[in-house]
Amino acid sequence: MFVLALAATACAPAGPPGITIVNVRVIDGTGAPATPGAVRLIGDTVVAVGADVTPARGDSIVDGGGLVLAPGFIDTHSHHASGLGESPDARAAASQGITTVVGGQDGSHPMPLAKTLAALERSGTVLNAAFYAGHGTIRDSVLGRDFRRRATAAEVEAMGRLLRQELDAGALGLSTGLEYDPGIYSDRAEVLALAKVAAAAGTRYISHIRSEDRWFWDAVDEVLAIGREAKLPVQIGHVKLAMIPLWGQADSLLRVLDRARAEGIDVTADVYPYPYWQSTLTVLFPKRDFGNQGEAEHVLRDIARPEGLLLGDYLPEPSYAGRTVAEVAAMRKEPPAVTLMTLIRDAQRMRAERERTGKTEGRVESVVATSMDEGDIARLLAWPHANVCSDGALDGAHPRGYGAFPRVLARYVRERRVLPLEEAIRKMTSLAAAHVGIPQRGTIAPGRFADLVLFDPATVADEATTQDPHRISTGIARVWVNGREVWRDGAPTGARPGRVIRRPGTPADGG
Repeated sequence: MFVLALAATACAPAGPPGITIVNVRVIDGTGAPATPGAVRLIGDTVVAVGADVTPARGDSIVDGGGLVLAPGFIDTHSHHASGLGESPDARAAASQGITTVVGGQDGSHPMPLAKTLAALERSGTVLNAAFYAGHGTIRDSVLGRDFRRRATAAEVEAMGRLLRQELDAGALGLSTGLEYDPGIYSDRAEVLALAKVAAAAGTRYISHIRSEDRWFWDAVDEVLAIGREAKLPVQIGHVKLAMIPLWGQADSLLRVLDRARAEGIDVTADVYPYPYWQSTLTVLFPKRDFGNQGEAEHVLRDIARPEGLLLGDYLPEPSYAGRTVAEVAAMRKEPPAVTLMTLIRDAQRMRAERERTGKTEGRVESVVATSMDEGDIARLLAWPHANVCSDGALDGAHPRGYGAFPRVLARYVRERRVLPLEEAIRKMTSLAAAHVGIPQRGTIAPGRFADLVLFDPATVADEATTQDPHRISTGIARVWVNGREVWRDGAPTGARPGRVIRRPGTPADGG
């Protein structure tokens, strides 16, 4: 691959200079078959696509070497946006072909959003960034430390005012994290009231549902009820069956979702391609009864086995990081259930002390937990209304932060043939854009923003592991954001052309 200025005698009539990417197989993001040809960009916009595209005088030419050129990947459930303004290269996301990240997930977002977006615009970013408004953040602003209860009608009204403020600032919609504090203490009526505020603004709802294990079916019913009653699109974030007794029931779930869609509920989902998740140890105890040994034994029997609970961070005893609960239990010479309870107790004490002294930055503890089945993941990925996400972070302990999108292309397209390549790209681009409401991105077509990824479908693969979660994927050759190259041949370029994306119709939305 190379870049050069084309001689004037070989060019089309003069016009504004641009970039023409030649000798590529274009997969445009719609699901249409790949076609050989070229793509021409001027500034931040695609101006021509096809086999007959001719560079203009003065264009720079990129030889794609016969690789695939696709729209940049859109990560609809991402934590890469945290720290994006300070990140010099957004290596975790850019290296896997992601050009747009959607933050504000799991009920948490930076508030006030207007201030955060303005700061990102001042600092510049490598990637495009959009946000949901988080129910948990808003609830915390209203209830403060007195959150372990249902909200009053007046408090729900106050939350609605704050949500409208954040939607007016450009939030794509409302997100919830109903397995986490403080959202876990809300009832359906509270969430529904706020979803109706989001619906009135013409936005949408995405949810880390109330249970991904014990009360999974009731949690699915809740998100569908919100879609039905609030009359807005609802997305199940990082959909999973995260409990061993639920394994093999993906088809049952999809039948429920398909019936809801037939009823008129616009329900969709996003999926990441790993059988393990990352969160806090506390999420394993929905009743927050951390000293209940019977519950701890149930967790280790049905949710995740001791050897499948890998500590990512553990500040009370840093030597435990990178070890499983089974390994720590063996070191301590005690039953794994006792170890699990002790780990949470000591982390809670440290968390309380840090809050008391105002040291709230950083994670006290995190865990990567294996509790999903590969067959279910494949079925969920193949659902026509599921798009790909990472749920990853710039510096997380889960390999999804560096590898989710290449992993789909390698494992579920090339190796297992769960998806055709064009359909996988659709799930990473145009379908993802539709599910979060940013229609000007996600396809390669004249007039669309020039977010692009050039990759080799024969070699693209994730390299990150739980032991080495920050290894760069292979096969991603070049990445453009708004017409400027941010990743080339395994390294960042230093460019920061990313934009803040506000929901369409709000002031100064960035597409």
